[in-house]
Amino acid sequence: MPARPTRLLLLSLPAALHAQQPDGDWGSYGRDPGGARSSPLTQITRENVGRLQVAWRFHTGETRPEFATGSRRVSLEVTPLVVDGTMYVSTPLGRVFALDAATGRERWRYNPGVPRAATFGDFTSRGVSYWVDAQAPATARCRARVILATIDARLIAIDARDGASCPTFGDGGQVDLRQGLRIAPAEFEDYEQTSPPAIVDGVIVVGSAIADNGRTDMASGEVRGFDARTGALRWTFHPVPVDSAEAQTHGWRRPAGAGDARRTGGANAWSVIAADTARGLVFVPTGSPSPDYYGGARLGENRYANALVAIRARTGAVAWHFQTVHHDLWDYDNASPPALVTVRRGGRSIHAVLQATKTGMLFVLDRATGAPIVPVEERPVPASDVPGEEAWPTQPFSALPPLSPHRITPDDAFGADSADRAACRAMLAGLRNDGIFTPPSLRGTLAVPSNIGGAHWGGVAFDPARQLAVVPVNTIAAVVQLIPRERMGDPREAGWEYAAMRGTPYGMRRRLLLSPAGVPCTPPPFGALVAVNVETGTIAWRVPLGTPIPIAPSRGAGEATVARAAVATGAAAHADTLRARTLGSPNLGGPIVTAGGLVFVGATLDQQLRAFDVETGRELWRAALPAGAKATPMTYAVRGRQYVAVAAGGDGDAFGKSDEIVVFALPR
Repeated sequence: MPARPTRLLLLSLPAALHAQQPDGDWGSYGRDPGGARSSPLTQITRENVGRLQVAWRFHTGETRPEFATGSRRVSLEVTPLVVDGTMYVSTPLGRVFALDAATGRERWRYNPGVPRAATFGDFTSRGVSYWVDAQAPATARCRARVILATIDARLIAIDARDGASCPTFGDGGQVDLRQGLRIAPAEFEDYEQTSPPAIVDGVIVVGSAIADNGRTDMASGEVRGFDARTGALRWTFHPVPVDSAEAQTHGWRRPAGAGDARRTGGANAWSVIAADTARGLVFVPTGSPSPDYYGGARLGENRYANALVAIRARTGAVAWHFQTVHHDLWDYDNASPPALVTVRRGGRSIHAVLQATKTGMLFVLDRATGAPIVPVEERPVPASDVPGEEAWPTQPFSALPPLSPHRITPDDAFGADSADRAACRAMLAGLRNDGIFTPPSLRGTLAVPSNIGGAHWGGVAFDPARQLAVVPVNTIAAVVQLIPRERMGDPREAGWEYAAMRGTPYGMRRRLLLSPAGVPCTPPPFGALVAVNVETGTIAWRVPLGTPIPIAPSRGAGEATVARAAVATGAAAHADTLRARTLGSPNLGGPIVTAGGLVFVGATLDQQLRAFDVETGRELWRAALPAGAKATPMTYAVRGRQYVAVAAGGDGDAFGKSDEIVVFALPR
């Protein structure tokens, strides 16, 4: 494939992308390999969505005692696939179920035997991938394959017809992804797989999830390509360079006497990788190098970390890259999956990739070159005042309006009552707070957006007709404080998360910025759904997403307390109305859009699945779920009936706990 496709090829790409599956299928995590999460189905509309009812439910069984995982909570976050009337579901323990997509009846199951005693940081599986070997005879075993990446870092090929392992793939059907890493994980749980891989040109492309903030040399974040038929390794891309000269060129260095910058770990791709099957490209969203909050042992720009990297699937060669954060000090991973779309700008149709970020920005890039379609400006940002740190002097800002706030002042303080607000105001005044990209400090820094975003791993859904990118965001700020190494043994305060960051002069602690009553100190809405018109470069609408419930245990703060707090600000006269329509909720999970004019999203703490009008953001329907849906829903059709499915898995506490796939449809 030439580096610069001809205009004829460009015009044919949308047809090539959409011709890969019938309208009723949902064959990839984001429906199509490019991850636009846009369904052409129209049976469910804005006029009839209020009639949706539960069509069927399926329990994975993993809430039963025999599947207990000890101290670590698991979370059912899968987005199912539906291909030719069969639904494929993966669980946190790596079990895969094939279900009749019209009834939920089980057709087969596969169990990889994931160790339940392990304490993985994100004990989940967000889905599987599906691939058909077009070179194999129609009746050949494993012609159609389900590709599974398990939490314990195995890549497994399963026959899509009967759930049997594919014995010619790897070693008896699986590949050990821990083998051959530049830096091996020091602890078994430090290295995970949580997202489904991408498959292009017969190559499976897989990243990794790596524990944060333990030390400078956490496991390395290679992205690798494996032969989809044999499991053989085809190539490896190193976000942290392995060659010293390349490391210097790409902005990776350590101060004198601090060792080799190539021993930096992380910079891994733990989110979903998008694929342009026509161009033979994969779009890899990478995260922060280790550790997240101090970069004195990895000075420089840290190119390819916190970046969107376009890689040629057959060879592993980098086609282009765009860095969304230079020298990350805030845990601003590219958590949101990229979305490959066609945008209209200045009367032209351009094949683009959308990348939403934890910084609350949406970047719109040319898919072939990585050049910004919507302008990007490098702006000066605050310098670090921590000895040994050198924050990068500028950061990229999209010309699109921010999706979430970039600055919070003491005058913005929120709280349950006047005393609570005063406490929040005092906390804000005592922190280093120079707006977005204020570096971590010894006295404590306000991080806005927080490490959960801004935009998060829920990602983007794109309505091609209306040119709307729909993004869920969080608005709650966090506090980050560096602690000199000699003080890491001091008594630890409740409510903080501590991390060692070994190999640096500092440890770290962080927490969400909450009032003494457990209410966010930052003003509502605490979570929102935002629609960006990428053609005009404007926010089309912004609405609160969800209703709040307790975020942290304290003084009995609950929905009533939060509602009263908002009423005390004079924002509304009725607590019930305010709670439902103004406050919003912290959220984790993604949206989808349909040609019926709808946005479906779960994601919120209040354990609801919602439908919104894609043109106005007006909520049209909601349904209670057995637990929070920290997953992206999907929609499909079987025998002329459209369904909407979501995994309601929670992870305990505020999100609840469940093991259900809940499927909705209109009455027959």
